[in-house]
Amino acid sequence: MVSKFDKAIDKLVIGIGDDYQKWSSPLKSDTKSMCDIKKRMIGEFKDGIKLKNGQKYIKVITGTSVWGFIAKEDGLLKGIPHKKGDVFKAAGWRAPAKWARGSIFSDKKFYSWTGPNYLI
Repeated sequence: MVSKFDKAIDKLVIGIGDDYQKWSSPLKSDTKSMCDIKKRMIGEFKDGIKLKNGQKYIKVITGTSVWGFIAKEDGLLKGIPHKKGDVFKAAGWRAPAKWARGSIFSDKKFYSWTGPNYLI
């Protein structure tokens, strides 16, 4: 049985891919060659979204970059409490940034294909 947490992560991964597709979809003015290239790039991007399981976080990787981190359990990050499913920008390859940017359980879109949104 697939958990609510796993379903929410799948939804996030699909959402990241869909956001990239929306951003890079072929235009009416594109040549056939350009359309083919864009379609190939969309497929490669979606196939390149990977999850790496760590002790406290799941790292979301797009291609060769860290997209962000997902908290596996409630806890503290640099003294700030967070909940299971909270999503963080990457501070680097191995660590999340200090503040949660959203939650995989939220209906609000808090991210784009480039990563979780900045705090406003």
